[in-house]
Amino acid sequence: MKSDFHFSNLLGTVYRQGNLVFSHDGKQLLSPVGNRVSVFDLINNKSFTFEYEHRKNISTFDLNRQGTLLLSVDDDGRAILVNFKSRNVLHHFNFKEKCTHLKFSPDGKWFAIASGRFLQIWKTPDVGQDRQFAPFVRHRIQAGHFQDLTSVSWSHDSRFLLTTSKDLTSRIWSVASEDKELASTTFAGHRDYVLGAFFSQDQEKIYTVSKDGALFVWEYTTDPDEEDVEDESDEEIDLSKYSWRITAKHYFFANQAKVKCVTFHPQTNMLVVGFTNGEFRLYELPSFVLLQQLSMGQHPVNTVSVNSTGEWLAFGSKTLGQLLVYEWQSESYILKQQGHFDTLNGLTYSPDGSRVVTASEDGKIKIWDVVSGFCLATFEEHTSAVSAVQFSKRGQVLFSASLDGTVRAWDLIRYRNFRTFTAAERIQFNSLAVDPSGEVVCAGSIDNYEIQVWSVQTGQLLDCLAGHEGPVSCLAFSQENNVLASASWDKTIRVWSIFGRSQQVEPIDVSADVLALSIRPDGRQVAVSTLKGQITMFDIESGLQVGNIDCRRDIISGRHLEDRFTSKNSERSKYFTTIHYSFDGLALVAAGNNNSICLYDIPNEVLLKRFVVSKNMTLNGTLEFLNSSRMTEAGSLDLIDRDGENSDLEDRVDDSLPGSNRGGDLSTRRLRPEIRVTSIQFSPTANAFAAASTEGLLIYSVDDTMLFDPFDLDMDVTPENVIEILKEKEYLNALVLAFRLNETYLINKVYEAIPISEIPLIGSSLPVVYASRFLKFIGDFSMESQHIEFNLLWIKSIISSHGNYMSSHKHEFSTSLRTVQRFIGRIAKDITTTYSDNKYGAMFLVSTDGSNGKDEVDVDDMELINENEENEKTTSDQEMEPESRDDSKDDDAEDDDDEEGWIGFDEKKKQNLQFEEPGESDDEDMI
Repeated sequence: MKSDFHFSNLLGTVYRQGNLVFSHDGKQLLSPVGNRVSVFDLINNKSFTFEYEHRKNISTFDLNRQGTLLLSVDDDGRAILVNFKSRNVLHHFNFKEKCTHLKFSPDGKWFAIASGRFLQIWKTPDVGQDRQFAPFVRHRIQAGHFQDLTSVSWSHDSRFLLTTSKDLTSRIWSVASEDKELASTTFAGHRDYVLGAFFSQDQEKIYTVSKDGALFVWEYTTDPDEEDVEDESDEEIDLSKYSWRITAKHYFFANQAKVKCVTFHPQTNMLVVGFTNGEFRLYELPSFVLLQQLSMGQHPVNTVSVNSTGEWLAFGSKTLGQLLVYEWQSESYILKQQGHFDTLNGLTYSPDGSRVVTASEDGKIKIWDVVSGFCLATFEEHTSAVSAVQFSKRGQVLFSASLDGTVRAWDLIRYRNFRTFTAAERIQFNSLAVDPSGEVVCAGSIDNYEIQVWSVQTGQLLDCLAGHEGPVSCLAFSQENNVLASASWDKTIRVWSIFGRSQQVEPIDVSADVLALSIRPDGRQVAVSTLKGQITMFDIESGLQVGNIDCRRDIISGRHLEDRFTSKNSERSKYFTTIHYSFDGLALVAAGNNNSICLYDIPNEVLLKRFVVSKNMTLNGTLEFLNSSRMTEAGSLDLIDRDGENSDLEDRVDDSLPGSNRGGDLSTRRLRPEIRVTSIQFSPTANAFAAASTEGLLIYSVDDTMLFDPFDLDMDVTPENVIEILKEKEYLNALVLAFRLNETYLINKVYEAIPISEIPLIGSSLPVVYASRFLKFIGDFSMESQHIEFNLLWIKSIISSHGNYMSSHKHEFSTSLRTVQRFIGRIAKDITTTYSDNKYGAMFLVSTDGSNGKDEVDVDDMELINENEENEKTTSDQEMEPESRDDSKDDDAEDDDDEEGWIGFDEKKKQNLQFEEPGESDDEDMI
C-alpha cells in the first residue's frame, strides 16, 4: 500500500469571496475558494487547486499579464507570491493591513495594492543582475483619500492609476515623478461610494461608477465658455486652461438595487455592472446603450471579470457560492457551477473511481467528476438533510438516505429518482448499506433501534432487523460474502446474514460506543472506531479481537477561540467518526471532528502519515497555541462582534435568524464554523482518497507520473536494445524490456508496433508479473487513443489468458481493472450511440453495393442485423431495471443503457461492412 499521498484537488467549492481573474489567453479562470485558489481550464474542461494555504480567507489576488506570477492576499494582509507555471511558493510578505484590491500593471513591472486609505505601488519581483531573487521593493505610497479605497485600475501604458474610495471621490496618480503634475486631480461629484474608475482605450476619457447607479464621463477639456477665445489664436495650447470635467452623466435606474461590482473592457468599450438583486447588465460606452440585461438569482453579484477578448464574462456570488462564465454574444453559459450551501454529510466513489457523489445538509446530492473537478448533476428531491449515499456494484444506481424519512434510488443513466423507500413509521435515517448484488438496501435510524430492509425490485419493506439496544450508528455490507455488519451506541457489533434462513445473531461486545465501522474488502475482518479514541479490529467468523490502535495521541484536536488552553491540553474530539479500509486491507484511513486525517498500517498497527485538513484560522479547531495577548477576563478579543462599526449598511445589519446555524450555542446569532471531516473513503483505483470536510471535498492522491521506478533493471536493458529487438520482430522480449525500463514513451512505441495478428500469442505468453501494469497502461493510454478496437483486442487477450490468476489475486489487479473499466464505460456510450444513429444508413450502403446495380443484401449480413435488433430489444441490465422501460421517450435510449452493446469488433472483417452480435465478446463480464 502506497503512503505518499498529497493534496491533489478541492471539489465541492467553486467560489467563496474576493475577485475573479482570467488568464491573459482567456482559457483559464482563477477563483478563490476560502484560503486556496482554484484554476478552471475552460478549454480542456479540467480544474486544479493550488496546494498552498493562507492563514485566513483570500480577499484579493491577481495574475500578471505574462501568466508567471500569482500574488494573493488574505483578510489580514498576508501575501503569498507563487510561480503560476510550476505552482511553487516563492515569497511570503505581510502588508499589515486589510487590502481591498490588487492589480498588476499591463507591462508587468509594477503592482498596486489598495491598503486601507493608502495606495501602495510596488516593483514586481524579478531576477536581478546577480541572478538572485529580489523580495518586494516598495516604490511609492500615495495618500489623499479620507476613507478606505475600493478599487485600483491601471492605464494601458502603465503610467497612471485610478483609485476609488468610500469618501465619494476618485483620484488619478502617476508612477513616474515627471507625470506628477498631470496626475493631481480629484474626481468629485458622486453621492455614494465610488466602486470603479476606468480609462478608455485612447485614455481620453475616464468613466467613474458609484454605488447609487450613477456613471460619470470625464474628459480633459477647457471651460466651455472659453472655447471661442482658444480657437482664435494658433499659438501653443495653454495647459493651465485644461482640466478634467464631467461631459456626460448616466444613471442605471435599478429599482432600489445598488451597484455591487463593475468592470470595463476598453478594447470593446463594454461596461459590465452587477447589482445587489442578482441582476447584471452590459452597456456600450460612451453611447450608454444597453446591450443585455440578465439575472443570476436573487442574491448579490459580488464580483465580475472579463477576459482579454471581451467574449466571456465571469460572475461570482458569495451567498450561493456560485460561479458563472457567460458568453454574452451567443447568450450561453460556458461554465455554471455551484457548491453545496451547507456542510457535507457523506461521500461515495463510483465503482470505476471516476466520479464522487456528495451528500449535504442542504438536502442536495451532487455528482462530481474527479478528472475535471466539475459538478455533473444535482439531485434536489430530498426535503431534509441527506445523511448517507452509496453506489450499487455496477455504478448505474445510486442510493441515498435522508432525515426526511426516505431512502431514494437514483438512475444515473437518465438522472432521475425511480424508487423511494419508506418505513412503516416516519423515522430519520442516518446510515445506509447496499447489497453488492443490488437486490437489497438497508438503512438505520436514530429514532428506533431497528434496521430496515427493502427489496430494490419491488420497493417493499422486507424485514426489520431487531436486536440493538441503542441507535444504529453505521451499516456496511461485505463485498464478498454478502454479510451485513451493524454498529450501535449500545457498545455492540452485530453481523447479519440477510439471505440466510436464521436471523440468530451473536453480538460482539466493544469497550465503548461505536461511531464508525468499515469491513475489509475480503469480508473477513471488521474495524470500528469508538468514543474512547480506539480503532479495534475483529474477526467476523470467530468474533475475536485481532487488533487495536490507540489514536488519541495521533489526533490534532485544535482549540477554539473561547478556549483558555492550548490544543495539546484539549480533550475535544479525541476520536474518529469515519474510517475506511484500503482495497488490499493493509491500510486504513480515519478522520473525525478534528483537524487531522490519519493513515494507519493495519498489520503493524502504526501511523503511516497524518494530514492537516486546513490551516484556515477563520475556522474553529485549526489553532494550536494560546495567544494570551488576545485573552481578557471577559474572554477572547476575537469573539467581540464589531460588525456594528462597519461603514456599509448591509454589513452592519445582521439578517440571520437565531439558531439558524448548526452547532455550538443555539442562543447566539453568530457562530464560527468548526473544522471537521464527516466522511472519508478510498478510491476503488487505490491511488487516491477523498474527505468531505468543512472546506469542501478534499482529494488526496498519489502522483507517480514524475517518479522513475525501474522494474527488474539490468545492465543490458537500454532503450537502444529495446529498439533493436523490436526491429527484429521479437515483440514479447521488446515489450518485457520496455516494462523493465518503465519508460512510458518506450512502452508506447513497442505497444503500437505489435501487429494485430500477434496479439493473442503475446497476450498468452506475457509473464503474469507484468499483466497488472500492462492493463493499467492500456487503460490510461486508451483514454486518449483513437485505436479503440486495437486496445480492446489487447484487453480481451490478457484477461482471457490470465483470468484465473486475476480472480485469485484481486487486490493486485484492482487499480488496473478499474482503469480499464473506466475506459470501457466512457467509450461504450459513444460507440453504441454512433451505431444506433448510423445503423440504417449502413444497411442502405450495403444494400446498394450490387455489381449489376441491383439492390442486393448479403444474407449473412441481414441475419446478423436482425439478430442484433432482437438482442437490443431483449437485452436488459444485470442490475435492477429502474422502473419499467415502457415509456416511449426512453425507447431510443435502450442502446445507450446497454453496456454490452459496445462490443462490435472481431478479427473476421469482410471488405464490406459487417455487423456482429453484441453479446459475442464477454470482456466486460470478465472485468
